[in-house]
Amino acid sequence: MHISNLTRISHSLIFILCVGILGACNQENKPRTSEGQQMTQEDQELNGVDRYTYARPHDAVITHLDLDIKVNFVNKKITGKASFQINNKTGVDKIFFDTKHIDIERVTIGTEEEKTEFALVGFREFLGRKLEISILPSTEVVNIYYSTRPEAMALQWLSPQQTVEKNYPFLYTQSEPTYARSWIPTQDSPGIRFTYNARVEVPKELMAVMSASNPQEKNADGIYEFEMKQPIPGYLIALAVGDFSFKSTGPRSGVYAEASVVDAAAQEFGELEEMIDAVEKLYGPYRWERYDLIVLPPSFPFGGMENPRLTFATPTIIAGDRSLVSVVAHELSHSWSGNLVTSATWNDFWINEGFTVYLERRIMEELYGASYTRMLRLIGYQDLEGTIELMGETSMDTHLKLQLDGRDPDEALTDIAYEKGALFLQVVEEAVGRERWDEYLKNYFDKFAFQSMSTEKFLDHMRETLMNGDADLAKQINIDAWVYGPGLPDNCPVVKSERFELIDEAVSKWVAGENAEALGAKEWYTHEWLHFLRHLPNEISTERMAELDQSFNLSNSQNSEIIAAWFIHVINNNYEVVYDKLEAFLVKVGRRKFLAPLYKELAKTEANKKIGIAIYKKARTNYHQISTVTIDGILGWEDARYLMQE
Repeated sequence: MHISNLTRISHSLIFILCVGILGACNQENKPRTSEGQQMTQEDQELNGVDRYTYARPHDAVITHLDLDIKVNFVNKKITGKASFQINNKTGVDKIFFDTKHIDIERVTIGTEEEKTEFALVGFREFLGRKLEISILPSTEVVNIYYSTRPEAMALQWLSPQQTVEKNYPFLYTQSEPTYARSWIPTQDSPGIRFTYNARVEVPKELMAVMSASNPQEKNADGIYEFEMKQPIPGYLIALAVGDFSFKSTGPRSGVYAEASVVDAAAQEFGELEEMIDAVEKLYGPYRWERYDLIVLPPSFPFGGMENPRLTFATPTIIAGDRSLVSVVAHELSHSWSGNLVTSATWNDFWINEGFTVYLERRIMEELYGASYTRMLRLIGYQDLEGTIELMGETSMDTHLKLQLDGRDPDEALTDIAYEKGALFLQVVEEAVGRERWDEYLKNYFDKFAFQSMSTEKFLDHMRETLMNGDADLAKQINIDAWVYGPGLPDNCPVVKSERFELIDEAVSKWVAGENAEALGAKEWYTHEWLHFLRHLPNEISTERMAELDQSFNLSNSQNSEIIAAWFIHVINNNYEVVYDKLEAFLVKVGRRKFLAPLYKELAKTEANKKIGIAIYKKARTNYHQISTVTIDGILGWEDARYLMQE
């Protein structure tokens, strides 16, 4: 996800910068409760290897899902039946599922649908409720009849007004990290993979697509059928329902979007085929048949989400000049790292994202050259430095191998997994040579395709097959410092960009009084603009703010990355003449990467915080719950609502 990022994600990395880390982890690799106490044997048995699931996959595990559901926009519910084929490995008499905000109507077993006992047991934060189902040693099928609730975290129900066309409602899901259980009762762990088929009934005016084989046009009856033949974990099941259409970008790629967006999206992402070819050339075949992308309404909280066969993307990456397509390169790379070889638990999240950032930049280097990619790397490095500074250089949350220990797994979605992970892989590449490293990665993706991967399993494999017991090479790479140590090790690669050095000169000239028009900025790419805006002084006079704005029309930029970076200076310097444009941006855009820093900047002074609260009152219903949780914390929203009522 996400968060990415920088110019990316899946998953919104700025979250951790804005709300902080909820405590440090114990250095010993022992299971612990959220209170920091060592977990009991009962707790360990309950959670197994992945402590964010009630499933016990070593006893009984799901292998295939047949989903038959109906989408009801009136009462904001999904109702239907989830039939699971299971493997009762040890002949147990119970199987366990994860649920959250789901009502279970009845459960049957077998194709003959014999009634069986079930119970929803307890409640744990970040886990929800355990669904216990009685089975027989011979049971092969479990059928769960259920309905979701309107508050289900994974489901974003949009009114027509919240869409671009404003004619019909829209629904999309966001299942990462542990939200799949809020719209499908399932075994919700990245280490549990299964195939699925689905039958989805929606209003006849609308179309449905999933992370599976997809239609390319609406049908008359509103019933759509899907097949995902490759086994995936639950967090990669995805559904979108709305008034959108499809446009091809090549023989195995295309885009879905609302009518007024689809042409621009197809143009923006017209290099999808070249991207697929670039990764296949390096790391082996694309194994998912098609790679399509859907541009969601603006409330989508991330840059993109790597749902297999159908990336979910924010409209904020449509800049008109393909300058933000590294987000798409990132999500495409997940077709190898993350979707094909998946982190075993959320503590191993860097296995998904560190590899993906590395692959993303190899794609961008193939398409746009090394100097362009060095800009991306330096922006990512700057973000990482900021994250480490806020976390603290000795924080255990700056380790690649995390120990979340009962905390929100969303806390794994930080720059540590993404940028520190990619830097570690860069260190390995430089130590063994690019040709040898590429060959290793190609074999790695082939050997472990459609499997889960823990940090320890990866390191053991790398030591055995890439390093061949070479002690000097191991010392040079310094694995333990990168994976199990805090901050950035001494052998961190030096990240430089000759193009950014020219931007640094432009910043110096402008600060010294040179006119903005003389900087040659109209030829800059997005990343050069970001570097320029990030390195301007904090305090800028109203006159000079106006000069920049008038010279480059920054307050009206159609590039979300640029305008968001500009608005930081607008707020910091109380450049109130464009606060109406700031408000329009915050009301329209739901991507948490942009929202969090802007609301955080507004919250720094009482006067601006009042403005931020007033804007948020208008905008909050347009945002996904993932974003509102973050912004509520920044603004103290419960207190703010009380004061506004008074």
